[in-house]
Amino acid sequence: MLDHADSNTVAELTALRDQINRFLMRYKFGVSEVETKLTILREEFNFTAGYNPIENIACRVKPLDGVLEKAARKGIPLDLDAIKDGLSDIAGVRVICSFVSDVYRIFEMLTSQDDITVLEVKDYIAHPKPNGYRSLHVILEVPVFLSSGPQQVRVEVQFRTIAMDFWASLEHKTYYKYDRQVPKHLIEGLTEAAETAAHLDATMERLHHEVRGYPEPPRSLSI
Repeated sequence: MLDHADSNTVAELTALRDQINRFLMRYKFGVSEVETKLTILREEFNFTAGYNPIENIACRVKPLDGVLEKAARKGIPLDLDAIKDGLSDIAGVRVICSFVSDVYRIFEMLTSQDDITVLEVKDYIAHPKPNGYRSLHVILEVPVFLSSGPQQVRVEVQFRTIAMDFWASLEHKTYYKYDRQVPKHLIEGLTEAAETAAHLDATMERLHHEVRGYPEPPRSLSI
């Protein structure tokens, strides 16, 4: 198509492409900032306590087609400023912790940093979804320092245990396979499995704290 376009059209399309790339690049940098903060906390724990509360950190930035599809689904105008204000999960970080107490501990340490602004918290561990989904979600803003100056970037961070992540992965694959029309018996099985995973988390946490001589861990946020 570009081979037959005039020079003005090519210039406009090139400018639009560059604008979109810069838009998504900010989210990439925002994810990097959060990942660096979490990596520092993990390495400090290893050094000072000989214990790693973070099992894994996974990061992603939604691809452009995913951003546009969600914006259209939510009725957000296909304008970059409107998308920036209307979508909070373009940049995402998932933090997999060993135990529930680690989830809350790392959450508090990350969000108490001076340059982090917490916009929203949803505690699906203390208050699971009806299907059994458990995770701690936080929308935060982190500054990204560009050549043009600092910009605040929204990042969604999800904290969960290994058991919660295993369940969420299975639930996602099940709903994808059945195009969200999941048979009732499978939904019931997933809900039962979520309770089993929560019981496993509680048992392993109790054993862990008994072995290490820790006090009773926190079960929910103090906020």
